[in-house]
Amino acid sequence: MQNIREVRVVCKEFNLPLIIDACRFAENAYFIKIREQEFAEQTIKDICREIFSYADGCTMSAKKDGLANIGGFLCLNNDDWANRARNLLILTEGFLTYGGLAGRDLDAIAVGLEEVLHEDYLHYRIRSTAYLGEKISQAGVPIVQPVGGHAVYIDAKAMLPHIPVTQFPGQSLAVELYLEGGIRSCEIGSVMFGKNARMELVRLAIPRRVYTQSHIDYVIEVILNVLEHHQRLRGMKITWEPEVLRHFTAHFDYV
Repeated sequence: MQNIREVRVVCKEFNLPLIIDACRFAENAYFIKIREQEFAEQTIKDICREIFSYADGCTMSAKKDGLANIGGFLCLNNDDWANRARNLLILTEGFLTYGGLAGRDLDAIAVGLEEVLHEDYLHYRIRSTAYLGEKISQAGVPIVQPVGGHAVYIDAKAMLPHIPVTQFPGQSLAVELYLEGGIRSCEIGSVMFGKNARMELVRLAIPRRVYTQSHIDYVIEVILNVLEHHQRLRGMKITWEPEVLRHFTAHFDYV
C-alpha cells in the first residue's frame, strides 16, 4: 500500500493521472492484508477502497478478478475523459448499457466482483498457486520466487540451459508441456518481447474456480515428467509471424 501512496504523491507532483490496472485487485489486496501489519485486521473490501482512493481511474479485465468468462470495464473520475470514452465505446463496441456484452455476462461480472472479495475464496486461490510452486520447486524445477497469486513462472532458460535464447527455450517448454499432458501455458520471453526480453519464462496461470486439488497434482506430475527428460527438448524457430504481437499467432517448428 505504501508503494501506491508514494506513486500517488509523484503523480500529483507532476500532474499525471494514476490509472490502476485492476485485473488482480483482490489478490493484491489479500497480499497487503497478510503481509502488511497495518492492514491485518481490515477487510479485503476496505483495503480495496483505499487502493482505489488514490487513483484517477482503472482498467479491468473481468476475466481475472471479475471471475467472469468475458468482458471488462474502464473507470474514470474525470467527467470529460469519461464522456470521450463513452462516445468511443458507442463507435467501437456498443451502447453504454452493455458495451458489446450480453446481459448474462454483465450479471456474471457484477456477482464476480462481490464474490472475489470473500477471504475464504482468496485464501484457497492463493494457497493453491503456492502449492503448485512449492511442489515443483522442491523437485528441482527453477521458478520465480516468491510465487504470486495468479501464476507460477518457470525459468525455462535455467531449466533448459542446452537451448540457446535464440531458439526460444520458453516456447520449447510450453510446447512440451502440452504434448506431455495437455497443459496450456504461455511463453514470456524472447517470443513475446524479442531482443528486449530479460528472462525466458513459461507462465502457468491458474484458472479461477476450475482446478481442484487433484487437478493441481496432475499439473505437477506432468511438469515433473518433462523435467525427467528435459535434455531431450529441442530448440524452436519461427516459421511465420505477424507484423505485431507475434506471441499470439506466430508459427513454429523445431530447429
